[in-house]
Amino acid sequence: MKKFLLLLLVLFLIFLGLTYWSVSVRPEEIKISEVVEKKGDSVTVIATNRYESNSMKRFMQGQNYRKAWQAPVRVAVLHLDSMQVVEEGGGKQTHSLDLRAPNGELYTLRSINKDPEPLIPEIATTLGLENIVVDGVSAQHPYGALLAAALSDVAGILHTHPRAVYVPKQKGLEKWTQNFGNRLYLLEYETEGKVNWTGFSNVREIMDTDDLQKLKMKYPDKVSIDKRALVRARLFDIWIGDWDRHAKQWGWVIIEKDERFKAIPLGGDRDNAFFKIDGIIPTMLTNEIVQPMVRPFEEDIDYLPGFVYPIDVYFLQNVPKQVFIEEAKDLQKIFSDQRIEKAFQAWPEELRKLDAEMISKKLKKRRENLVKYAIEFKEVIDKKDLLSKPLKGSEDLELPKDLVKCFDCL
Repeated sequence: MKKFLLLLLVLFLIFLGLTYWSVSVRPEEIKISEVVEKKGDSVTVIATNRYESNSMKRFMQGQNYRKAWQAPVRVAVLHLDSMQVVEEGGGKQTHSLDLRAPNGELYTLRSINKDPEPLIPEIATTLGLENIVVDGVSAQHPYGALLAAALSDVAGILHTHPRAVYVPKQKGLEKWTQNFGNRLYLLEYETEGKVNWTGFSNVREIMDTDDLQKLKMKYPDKVSIDKRALVRARLFDIWIGDWDRHAKQWGWVIIEKDERFKAIPLGGDRDNAFFKIDGIIPTMLTNEIVQPMVRPFEEDIDYLPGFVYPIDVYFLQNVPKQVFIEEAKDLQKIFSDQRIEKAFQAWPEELRKLDAEMISKKLKKRRENLVKYAIEFKEVIDKKDLLSKPLKGSEDLELPKDLVKCFDCL
């Protein structure tokens, strides 16, 4: 027994030593949005060198998408000109600016580079292991949202039309030019606004989930959502491995007809699509027992309950299983090998050479199991209790108890 415990201690010390060795590997100078070539109204830019590694770091913390983060990519230069900065936004990792065009359309600039500092636990800082969290961003594909949008088009799923742009320092950024200028962004439509850009007719407004709940309170018998469209969108999320889909990442296109309102789901923020986890430390930390809601994008889904969010219970619990099956089968039919491969044209050749083959292979494999995933997804939703707490983003609303439970409970 003593020998066994001694062996465990030795192994732990070796692991600890390798961990500190791994986190110590980092570039001497971190460069963000480095422009390597200017040509006309475009630039060739490298997102960051922050995730440079050696073989030890890749072994301990994973290969992830390090090469994509350092790939030189040509993008358009964005001069705001007549666009107006409305406000600064962003989540825990992403810095963003909301913009308004002269015609009233709302856009958002979302930083491709992330700032995970708010997510670093105090103990990690105390132990000098904060690089585990910082380096974990390399599991995100910096341009994954562009591929997700191209695949959404194939599926007929509404999205925010992101495109990569470089924003130089300029007067149009006003007081934000110092912190937001000379950076790489995704420019996309906001998930709210008064102007209809969607192609749907009879659109009253595009609104966030909390405003949809307010509309439901005002007209309880006249407001519904397109449940089939949401089922389809959520199965698509699962297929591309986008595990981070809370209520604030959804907008709703409100169609008004015959004094009734139907809400069409509009998904935004695709940072975690195709999330690639490898390496000893990330694999341990994202085990379903440790962190069930962070799921790796592999050929099969290891833990499907990790994709189920309160928003699914809130909107979809009373949807028949057959709807899930039908939407899964339709997605299988639509996503032929040829259509999957064609979607990668949304990426420049530099990115396709790096990651297209691997991601395409996984998408095709996951496609074959979509019906199985759909059935399990529905079963997990049905096992959940109705909500007892407001959806994320609705915490400050004074909602009736029934509307907290589910959308159709009112």
